[in-house]
Amino acid sequence: MNGPATTDEARSSDDSSPWIRTAVLHSLDVDKLTNRRTGYPRGSPRGILCPMTTLQHGGVEVAGTREGKIGAGRSKRGGSRGPVISMEKLFERLPPQSLEAEMALLGSMILDYRVIGDVLGIVPSSDYFSREAHAAIFDALVKVYDQRHSGDLVQIVEAISDKNVLQAAGGPEYLVQLANSVPSSVNAPHYARIVREKAELRRLIDAASQILYDAYHAGDAGVQGSIEGAREVLDRAEQRIFDIAERSTVLDTQALAELLQQAMDMLAANEGRAITGLATGFYELDELMSGLQKGEMIIVAGRPSMGKTAFALNIAQQVACGGSLFSGAGAEAVPVAIFSMEMSRQAVAQRLMCTYSGVDSHRMRTNRLTREEVRQLMEACNVLSQTPIYIDDTPGLSVLMLRAKARRMVKQYGVRCIIVDYLQLMSAPSAAENRQQEVSAISRGIKALARELNIPVVCLAQLNRGAEQREGHRPRMADLRESGSLEQDADVILLLHREEYYHQGDERWLNDPDNADKIGTAEVIIAKQRNGPTDTVTLTWDQKTTRFFNLASSRRTGSDLPVQSRGGFAGEARSGPVRSTPTRQRPVGDIPEARSGTAATPPGGGDWDGGREDGDPPF
Repeated sequence: MNGPATTDEARSSDDSSPWIRTAVLHSLDVDKLTNRRTGYPRGSPRGILCPMTTLQHGGVEVAGTREGKIGAGRSKRGGSRGPVISMEKLFERLPPQSLEAEMALLGSMILDYRVIGDVLGIVPSSDYFSREAHAAIFDALVKVYDQRHSGDLVQIVEAISDKNVLQAAGGPEYLVQLANSVPSSVNAPHYARIVREKAELRRLIDAASQILYDAYHAGDAGVQGSIEGAREVLDRAEQRIFDIAERSTVLDTQALAELLQQAMDMLAANEGRAITGLATGFYELDELMSGLQKGEMIIVAGRPSMGKTAFALNIAQQVACGGSLFSGAGAEAVPVAIFSMEMSRQAVAQRLMCTYSGVDSHRMRTNRLTREEVRQLMEACNVLSQTPIYIDDTPGLSVLMLRAKARRMVKQYGVRCIIVDYLQLMSAPSAAENRQQEVSAISRGIKALARELNIPVVCLAQLNRGAEQREGHRPRMADLRESGSLEQDADVILLLHREEYYHQGDERWLNDPDNADKIGTAEVIIAKQRNGPTDTVTLTWDQKTTRFFNLASSRRTGSDLPVQSRGGFAGEARSGPVRSTPTRQRPVGDIPEARSGTAATPPGGGDWDGGREDGDPPF
């Protein structure tokens, strides 16, 4: 249907169908539609979903429904369409409102200005009122209240900026009418809650009309405000509903005594535990941070190839496998969600397999595995398949999509830790004017997500080239790429640094005894911690298996180490590769055999060179 639709055309097509004539509305130029009943502005999304019986297009009336009903009977797929809905009756209804509650609320505020403070905690602004005059009077009352005046009628009238609005409502006499509408101000909070509830319902209706408009015009060329497609329609729809839900949350004030009691209860619950959050498995890091705390945004940043993804996956594996807490093995397995925009879900799974089994990831990628390595990988698969790790590799996730997916995972799987890899690969709101604003919006969204779900969110981020241009190449918090808001929003900022990376092939540097402690190690710099100290933790780094280990010189050694039932976790007591040459010494990880002086051997014997044993075919 290309031209203007007529009523006859709307009625002539498929009379057996009870559905609304969406094709008729879809074919119209919305800017030319006028609503004869409500008088909404042209081009408004409300021109599609609003109180109406007919729309007018170029003088031709267009029916919005056929027989005034939709949803009757059963669908072609056999499912029920739900209850019969009379569209005419639905459209003719006024938006949810309670003029009586609005009048009673304003009357209470006029009678006793002291209730205004309580009211503002429930109805914080004038846009909660359905009548323009009521909104203007509310603003005037708040203005007088802010000026510490008692609020007599003369002051209220003078504070109303638009006198025409008041005059249209009945003039100053209307204020007297409001004051006389209630016997006292004692029920003001009750009236405020009614006003708030009706306003939220109106916002939902308005959001639904905008969603409907977006759905009709998704991808339409030449339509002002048109959007790309269904995905963006979903994003916008979710954002609109989320904004309403977020705005509907009333933050109650809580007495300090209650908060102190909650703190004491938390201390009692954590008695005997050295850390209160989720353990990372890296002992010194856990000592300094007390684990990953609820509601915190933790940024792990570094230059490319510093091991950010490996570090995050090591933590995910520890948390999801019930890894080592200071209290020992057997900790609760905590569900973890990984949002990977840099690697596919298959690549993440293979990385976890190699990390757990200790098999060289390059040998697995090139299919040069021994029988023993295949056995180790199969064993790793058996164990990891039981761990509550959930991977999403949607590329270019927006904050809206991330929040939607995270909420579903928390509800469906009980996820209590989220890892995002990495921040700069996320897509930003189209309204942002530059990249800095985009990253700022993403950062604020992730911070809000951590607070909303009350779980730790570990977010990886790239650093700019500032570190490479300074001596020692040590990163700083100011090197965070593209936005200073990351520094402000994050509760914890960890910077990864491997000095050895910058001297690959430099035999002079590698053979210098002063650099022995920098070979095969990585520094985790706690550049910011909102509720704790800043410091630097040194870990052992194994490039082949992309694993981090606690150094043997860690403050926790010997009997303090937790007993483990299975190797392969970052930072746990295990067997692992130990190399030594006359000119280079790799710092030994947390390896009991190395501490006792016994040479470590890989499972099943052989050497650590990864070569095939004689007679073993490649796999």
